[in-house]
Amino acid sequence: MAELIHNPDKLEIARAEVIKLMENKKSMIQEADIPQLPYLQAVIKETLRLHPPVPFLIPHQAIHDVQIQGFMVPKNAQILCNVWAMGRDPKVWLHPEKFMPERFLEVKIDYRGQDFELIPFGSGRRICPGLNMAHRMLHIMIGSLIQKFDWKLEGNMKAQDIDMDEKFALTLQMNVPLKATPFKI
Repeated sequence: MAELIHNPDKLEIARAEVIKLMENKKSMIQEADIPQLPYLQAVIKETLRLHPPVPFLIPHQAIHDVQIQGFMVPKNAQILCNVWAMGRDPKVWLHPEKFMPERFLEVKIDYRGQDFELIPFGSGRRICPGLNMAHRMLHIMIGSLIQKFDWKLEGNMKAQDIDMDEKFALTLQMNVPLKATPFKI
């Protein structure tokens, strides 16, 4: 929500997509609606690229000596994957610090562990067991929040003044928590 409120133009695109899909339906957004919301999917992917749930994946251990890009990784070495840095790598991402959901509209990159440029939930045997629930809940919650409500920042703060810096811990958190009040559209 912080990225969408910080980028009101992106919020309006996502909202228009959700409202258009849901205008003929009487119910709230459902899991079956997710494939029909490509921009909302792109928003979630871009958010997970910039703000993965954790900065480092579960440690791995090298099972034998291996050389990677000229570096020797010895057997039994503990390996930490810094997914926060991977999501900001300028060799992989154009304008890596900028929130641009559109980057995911024309490419088939997914965060379910097969595309290694975007693995906020890990990959392989150590993939997060909550991935499927997170996939459903993120789309449904964000879709519902932008469909039904507009948002006013506390203290008449402007969207561009939101502090998007994070503090590192076991999970990533905003330095200054987002304080926004919903109001019906």
